[in-house]
Amino acid sequence: MICKTPEPPYYAVIFTSTLNEVDEHYSEMSELTEAAAEKMEGYIGNEHFRNEDGFGIHISYWKDMDSIKRWKHDELHKKAKQKGISEFYKNYTVRISKVEMDSSL
Repeated sequence: MICKTPEPPYYAVIFTSTLNEVDEHYSEMSELTEAAAEKMEGYIGNEHFRNEDGFGIHISYWKDMDSIKRWKHDELHKKAKQKGISEFYKNYTVRISKVEMDSSL
C-alpha cells in the first residue's frame, strides 16, 4: 500500500537491507517493531517490500527529526537493531531524507 502522507515537509527514513535468510524470528521482530513505531509520537506511516533474494526496502515517514531521534533511542528498536546486526542482515543502510515536495495520482 502507498502510505498517505501529510503536506510536506516531513521526513523519510529509508532502510535498505539484505537478509541472511528469512525465518520466523525475523518476522516476529519486524511485526513487533512496526507495531511499536506506529505508537510513537510523530510517526506517519510506512511502505516496504522484500524480494525473493532477501533484498528489501522499508521507508518510514515521520513528522520531524525529533520523532526519528526518539524512535532511534526506543528500547525495542535498539534490541531489534542489535538482532539485525548479529543475526538477520548481511548488510543494511539507513538514509534519512527531508521530503519537501510530493505528488500523487
